[in-house]
Amino acid sequence: MVLPAVSINYLAVLVAAVISFVFGFLWYGPMFGKTWMKLMGFTEKSMKSAMKMSMAKSMTFGFIGTLIAAFVLSLFVDFLQATTITDALVVGFLIWLGFFVTTMAGSVLWEGKSWNLYGFNVTYHLINLWIITIILTLWV
Repeated sequence: MVLPAVSINYLAVLVAAVISFVFGFLWYGPMFGKTWMKLMGFTEKSMKSAMKMSMAKSMTFGFIGTLIAAFVLSLFVDFLQATTITDALVVGFLIWLGFFVTTMAGSVLWEGKSWNLYGFNVTYHLINLWIITIILTLWV
């Protein structure tokens, strides 16, 4: 199989990853952190304990994961020749529906997490994918 040539804007990938990472911090922190903690069954004490353990390591690996996701999304955006905000929203939605909605359902089906937590997390991922795909689509 021969893949078509791609044009990756690495600066756009980096910026999209940084903005995505900041959005994740805001979503799971100041915006909805207390809601997420409640849905997870965490307390202030357990959160403080977890944060002491390996925050720098977790943040580093989290950012690397976000960077990889932004890079792969840039491939989809390029392959699908997305050029408008509508295109970006469709690409993000289809990736969300096909991969996130389906695989994250396992947290409810097999791990015993609540549907409310599932809804909270998949909503975050949809918005996050839209942020990344819009940046990658519109950054020329």
